[in-house]
Amino acid sequence: MMASLFSIFDPSSSLFAFPLNWISTFMGLLFLPMVFWAAPSRWTHLWTKILETLHKELKSLLSASHLGTTLLFLSLFSLIVFNNSLGLLPYIFTSSSHLAMTLSLSLPIWLTLMLYGWMNHTQHMFAHLVPQGTPSVLMPFMVVIETISNMIRPGTLAVRLAANMIAGHLLLTLLSQTGPQIAASSTLLTILISSQILLLILESAVAVIQSYVFTVLSTLYMGEIN
Repeated sequence: MMASLFSIFDPSSSLFAFPLNWISTFMGLLFLPMVFWAAPSRWTHLWTKILETLHKELKSLLSASHLGTTLLFLSLFSLIVFNNSLGLLPYIFTSSSHLAMTLSLSLPIWLTLMLYGWMNHTQHMFAHLVPQGTPSVLMPFMVVIETISNMIRPGTLAVRLAANMIAGHLLLTLLSQTGPQIAASSTLLTILISSQILLLILESAVAVIQSYVFTVLSTLYMGEIN
């Protein structure tokens, strides 16, 4: 019996008092060597095609002086999508559903971009605080609004990713807990299993979409400091 509905996200696996849950974060690295020594498969070609398409899109959002950073954002996309997808498998800890994980990704990126922008493009960063065409009376308010919206960016990135992962897992957990109560009815059990399969397919799509959104928004934030 769970003490709380959210206790399904509590870390629980350990070995000699050493927590093993966060090891799942690096399980995606196990798939990388296969690309170099194994024969290319259809999955490899599909993943390569996805990365090439994403690279072209990110390249169009950045200036020519920052095109090399697409490798960073492609690695970020791969890390998040691996964690989101592995979290859908049974008995695997979903690290991307915790703010400790998502904030550790969004906060360093935002802080680095802010330091780089204010140190190298100070006037440009000040100009971003007042949108073009703003009346003089509203300029002080726009500076406050733009400053607040800029400061909450890492939080919105982290909460968006974690909340979407938590929501899907909660729905799957709630549906699975109703199974023993309706086991006597084959019709209801069939509906329950079908709905869980559809929800799992939806969660698989959400895992990729949220990784894409996190990566593209991070790239857009970098494009603003040019």
